[in-house]
Amino acid sequence: MLKNVLFLILCESKTILLILIFYLFSISLTFYNKKFITIYPYPLSITMLHLIVKFLLASFVRGILRIFSKHDRTELCWKDYFRKISPSGITSSLDIGLSNWSFEFITVSLYTMTKSTSIIFILIFAIVFKLEKKGLSIVFIVLFIAGGLFMFTYKSTQFNMDGFMLCLLASFISGIRWTTAQLVTQKSEIGLQNPIDMIYHIQPWMILTLLPLSAWFEGIEIISTKDFFRFSDINDLIINFSTLMSGAMIAFCLECSEYLVITHTSSLTLSIAGIIKEVCVLYLATKINGDQLNNINIIGLSICMLGILLHVAMKIKHNKSVNNVFYNVQRKVRTLSKSMNGLSLSLSDNFSSNHQHSHSASFDSSHSKVC
Repeated sequence: MLKNVLFLILCESKTILLILIFYLFSISLTFYNKKFITIYPYPLSITMLHLIVKFLLASFVRGILRIFSKHDRTELCWKDYFRKISPSGITSSLDIGLSNWSFEFITVSLYTMTKSTSIIFILIFAIVFKLEKKGLSIVFIVLFIAGGLFMFTYKSTQFNMDGFMLCLLASFISGIRWTTAQLVTQKSEIGLQNPIDMIYHIQPWMILTLLPLSAWFEGIEIISTKDFFRFSDINDLIINFSTLMSGAMIAFCLECSEYLVITHTSSLTLSIAGIIKEVCVLYLATKINGDQLNNINIIGLSICMLGILLHVAMKIKHNKSVNNVFYNVQRKVRTLSKSMNGLSLSLSDNFSSNHQHSHSASFDSSHSKVC
């Protein structure tokens, strides 16, 4: 009994620790992006540099894993790389790039609330790709979140249309991104369940997508700026470059921490943790950055969070029904297996009894003939 209690405490402690690590990297990256992009308004170029560093880190970790496991890592053929990875890579790049771009114009609180609407587009595209079934509950969830977002942005003193539209477009693309990513990771024959392998294969597509955009919108500015290429003080360049590298490291660790939470718990746990994280971000945004929220905005926030909670509740209900069906099927299989075993034993006993009876009868017959 004591061992079971200690085991449960250990499991819960591990889950809490993983969620806290996820919070640390996720919240840190949000405020890092806002702070750094506000000072250096080159969001696409900064994002592209982060992608390059993440690709190099994934390559390094894959090499380490190959040495210790003594097994080759997953390598996709060109056909799968183009057909199955490119949609997820292109949409991921646009999602992250536009999200970071919006930080030039909007506050952390508006960014967080707008990005939370990605669940609407994920549900829509999940229905389109037949990963989710249509239902009245999904309509209510979409209305709750959309209505909450409208109230949150209504008469906001810090509202910016350009930043809001960039962030909303990123949320729309995020729906395609995570739906296509789910299609890729759920196909075990592809072999990209490990996030390191997924990062390694998807980053080149993301870099190629963002490269022409960053060159077009920011190329001349970033080449001519004194903060990077035309630096006058080597110490300033080292500080700026180190800050960029730290952001890339945080982004890489965030992706790995998300995977660890899902692996050791479930995607449902990550969804619930994500809701609490957004509340923490909004609270910190008002305290650290001085984001202002009026009463209507707070009501909108509550309605939006309620919609997300409804979505999580529907997932819990769906998981329970699936588990019940699985349990009933498993129980019927066990019952059938026991019945088959009983029937087999019964037939075996009957066969053995008949065989012995036949052998005894033949012996008695032969014995009587001899007499």
